[in-house]
Amino acid sequence: MVIESIELENYRNYGQLHMDFSSGTNILYGDNAQGKTNILEAVYVCCTTKSHRGSRDREIIQFDKEESHIKLNVRKKDVPYRIDMHLKKNKPKGVAINGIPIRKASELFGIVNVVFFSPEDLNIIKNGPAERRRFIDMELCQLNKLYVHALIRYNKVIIQRNKLLKELPFHSDYENMLDVWDMQLVQYGSQVIRFRREFIRKLNDIIIGIHRKLSGEKEILNLSYEPDTEISDLEAAVKKNREVDIKLKTTTVGPHRDDMSFIVNGIDIRKFGSQGQQRTAALSLKLAEIELVKYIVKDYPVLLLDDVLSELDGSRQEHLLEGIDQIQTLITCTGLEDFLSRRFPIDQIYRVVEGTVTSEMNRRLN
Repeated sequence: MVIESIELENYRNYGQLHMDFSSGTNILYGDNAQGKTNILEAVYVCCTTKSHRGSRDREIIQFDKEESHIKLNVRKKDVPYRIDMHLKKNKPKGVAINGIPIRKASELFGIVNVVFFSPEDLNIIKNGPAERRRFIDMELCQLNKLYVHALIRYNKVIIQRNKLLKELPFHSDYENMLDVWDMQLVQYGSQVIRFRREFIRKLNDIIIGIHRKLSGEKEILNLSYEPDTEISDLEAAVKKNREVDIKLKTTTVGPHRDDMSFIVNGIDIRKFGSQGQQRTAALSLKLAEIELVKYIVKDYPVLLLDDVLSELDGSRQEHLLEGIDQIQTLITCTGLEDFLSRRFPIDQIYRVVEGTVTSEMNRRLN
């Protein structure tokens, strides 16, 4: 799959922008705070409906504008797609595929699979469980529409159940209504747990070999799913914790509290790993993600690298660059030195200065 072009209107620091991309390696370089990351973010938003930064739509739209527009032209297995996305400050976003509006975001997932790697992703391991759940959700939603359906339903149940728990002190007769939400929590929560377990199992099968190579055959990395509650115990746990939930006015049991572990040579590197171990594991995770997408959809994803090379040492840079040889890649950086010194193949170069993007002469360095 290949992203052929993107158009932006009123998107962050871009009033109007049109860019054509090569199917190989595309470099966007320039000083910090010029708008390089905004372009990668726009690609990600148009493919997943979400910002990798967690930004809301109104934060993306230019300050004095009410709407922003992204248009992405994509080719997947020789079939062209045009994705149009309208972001609105006070209304839900609108999305159209090949000119036909869609009603659900799930209809967009899977058209383009993207893997986004930024310095923030180095925190997936050392930060809290919410960061790791977000990683699981964003990747699984691109790969499995049944998971999208189950996750949306589950999140709605949790929102409604928590709302009811907050109202119980004023309406004690509402407690019987919890039975309805508890039943749905178990139904959709069980589906979420099952899909997450299978995803992490497949990812683990791939990451072991990648990490062994990255660590010079010195480390064995194992990913493990840590569900808050097993499927077989979920219904009983929800019932057991009802009084606690009523007291705390929130749902304390379920996959919204899940986690995943990173064990290197028997050590949990979330807590006890060095910064180097955590960075190597994060890189392994992204490279494994690429291979998992290839395995499931029978095609490479589009890779978005946001100033990651500056965060990695020479050895990790080499492994990363070796792993993206056949993949369309959009890379942001402050300078071209890392690529020039390694004579890394470059197909397109863009210079970004204060929201102005200039295409430079195509160069391939062999």
